[in-house]
Amino acid sequence: MSIQIDLSGKVALVTGASQGIGAVIAARFHEAGAAVVINHLGTPATLADAEKIASELEARRPGSTLVVAADVAKRSEVQAMMAMTAERLGGLDFLVNNAAIIKDRTLAKMSIEEWDAVLAVNLSGVFNCCQAALEVMRDGGAVVSFGSIAAIQGFFGQANYAAAKAGVQAMMRVLSREGARRGIRANAVAPGVIDTAMAATIPESVRAEMLKNVPLARFGTPQEVADVVLFLCSPLASYVTGQTIEINGGWRG
Repeated sequence: MSIQIDLSGKVALVTGASQGIGAVIAARFHEAGAAVVINHLGTPATLADAEKIASELEARRPGSTLVVAADVAKRSEVQAMMAMTAERLGGLDFLVNNAAIIKDRTLAKMSIEEWDAVLAVNLSGVFNCCQAALEVMRDGGAVVSFGSIAAIQGFFGQANYAAAKAGVQAMMRVLSREGARRGIRANAVAPGVIDTAMAATIPESVRAEMLKNVPLARFGTPQEVADVVLFLCSPLASYVTGQTIEINGGWRG
């Protein structure tokens, strides 16, 4: 007997879904039967990418996607996105907080602008989305937010990013308690190094050193991250909440 995840009739919103891991997550939820809200930042480039993804998904199942521009750091834009989701799709079942930015620099040299920008998107953006989503989310829903291995390992030059991601992981533990009365589960995922366009810019010598910390001796794929996110939103994870799931090939640096 096969076990399948069927999210037919459900609605999933993925932030930062115009490219990378977010785009793969959106496609994975769509494959499982959910209608998908593809959030993007609102630039011409992200709009084009988001519309391309939506077009491909619509070809498989018409009327199953919604493309919405919103900067998660801006509360008014997030509130408008959630209102549009409720109006167009009838509500929300799953929120995946994937949108993030990096501005690496040593703590001694980091500008307050670099600190504020990363915290605004990576931490306050998650708060904005969770708070607004709770207004339209149906009981029994789920939230999955992206923490990071950086929050656990404390990588050099990532004081802002690591602090934000650690905050996200703590926020999900709080939300898991506050959402429990409505059956809303909240978890975080903490990916290690995943083979994306961003990871491809890491010098080969640095990649080789990183791999020494990974027992599986390879980096992860966006699909592997998407599968864990999908699992956490599915009935298979009905008793999993308040957790941070590490997706890092066993990294213990």
